[in-house]
Amino acid sequence: MCDIGDLVIVKTEFTDQSGWKLRPGLVVGEYLDDYLIAFISKQVERYKNEPTSIVIDNNDVLSGRLKRKSIIRAHKTFWSEKKLCQKFGILKKETTDKVLRLHIKSLVRNYYAFAHCPKRFIPGKTKIHYSGRVYDEKEIINLVNSSLDFWLTAGPYAKKLEKKFKEFFSAKAFYLVNSGSSANLIMVSSLKSQKLENPLKPGDEIITPAVTFPTTLTPILQNGFVPVFIDCDVGTYNIIPELLEEAVTKKTRAIVIPHTLGNPVNMDVVMKLSQKYNLYILEDACDALGAEWDGKLVGTFGNMASLSFYPAHHITMGEGGGVIVNDSKFVKIALSIRDWGRDCWCEPGKSNTCGKRFSGQYGKLPFGYDHKYVYSHLGYNLKLTDMQAAIGLAQFEKLSAFIAARRKNFMFYYENLKELEDKIILPKWEKKANPSWFGFPITVREDIDIKKVIEKLEEAGIETRKVFAGNILKQPGFLDIPHRIVGNLKNTDEIMTRTFFIGVYPGLTEEMRGYVVQVIKKVFKEI
Repeated sequence: MCDIGDLVIVKTEFTDQSGWKLRPGLVVGEYLDDYLIAFISKQVERYKNEPTSIVIDNNDVLSGRLKRKSIIRAHKTFWSEKKLCQKFGILKKETTDKVLRLHIKSLVRNYYAFAHCPKRFIPGKTKIHYSGRVYDEKEIINLVNSSLDFWLTAGPYAKKLEKKFKEFFSAKAFYLVNSGSSANLIMVSSLKSQKLENPLKPGDEIITPAVTFPTTLTPILQNGFVPVFIDCDVGTYNIIPELLEEAVTKKTRAIVIPHTLGNPVNMDVVMKLSQKYNLYILEDACDALGAEWDGKLVGTFGNMASLSFYPAHHITMGEGGGVIVNDSKFVKIALSIRDWGRDCWCEPGKSNTCGKRFSGQYGKLPFGYDHKYVYSHLGYNLKLTDMQAAIGLAQFEKLSAFIAARRKNFMFYYENLKELEDKIILPKWEKKANPSWFGFPITVREDIDIKKVIEKLEEAGIETRKVFAGNILKQPGFLDIPHRIVGNLKNTDEIMTRTFFIGVYPGLTEEMRGYVVQVIKKVFKEI
């Protein structure tokens, strides 16, 4: 009897029935009276570049001996009757693990090609989504590898991905979380930390636009702060920067800035105000990964910034988000709020990083209370799993290509829809802005029935979306919230009633884009 990881000599029959041959192999599976065998070949130079092959020598062998350096071709397997297999050694567990993973990798690649490869586009029948997952076998391989590790909670993959994002943004810290909404919650909650010299208090004001996503605003309310709304610009769909200073009072402590649909806000004005009035700046960059203002990445201007990795966003891990920490005083605060509010910052599985685990005084706890169970903030568990991070790590490698594709798709629509400017308002962006587009926004002129436009596009299989919540103060869950408005929200209401967007995500093909333009032109011609 043999086990997985055993080296065997297998009696194999030639396909031309000229006789039998003894072949070395590795047992990688078992079912009833058969073993699944991976070929071992002596032709190392011939096969060493195969992605699912691994070179072995006697350093990889626990018992028995190989005659020479060999190569296991994990993708090249066959079933053999047990009685035809004779054991001659055992491969070390760690090497067997590598072989099994390579074998699984080859199966995953085959499954991806069968089940997940892009389908043929059929105009009028294939739905053109406003966004969606774009991936290949690498994401699935990472996901399967992570599940085989069975780490489950944030672990090696999460640590690697956090490091990559920290370097990408040249940030003080980067924390993965379970959603962009949670990232916003952490940022806003951090402002009331008692570890700050002058934390925000209930009733303090935070300026933010009225065209927003619900969970950009909700943390402001949940923490007892008062949102101060100012109007947005039709075209950029961002907060009107010239109105910001008018909104500042003695109670103003922060500005929460969303870069709507990946279009950067004028950060020169925002940062000048921040310095003048000593205001915290929190960037909601969930739509804008890779966007730049004056050559600098959005998400690097404020004290902190948020990202989302929901499937509609620039990269995805299913559910997920991130907090970019640019201000060193928030490094431990943000981490604490993400991790139950605990005061301890030890990595999982580590203890006593601070050297004072049992010798500190915290609050009114007994002296020496275990630091691992000291809580300095009202926190949450907002972490993600290592399996999600594994997907994200593969997605991160595609980020530059994704951003380039979004920009290319956006400009295709922009150039091809210019002839409709008598019926629509095309999107615009400031000179210093280099957007990383989330979508292509279209505002119809006052004499156009937007409902009919959207209905006809949807009937043609082209998905549309509104600019998130529109005027958030008109939403049923926000009718009675405490707030202040500076000026009027005329543009905000126009955006709510006359604006929608279509997708520019990297999954769009040239044929799809052409069809979208053709349909849009036809719709506006008929209306």
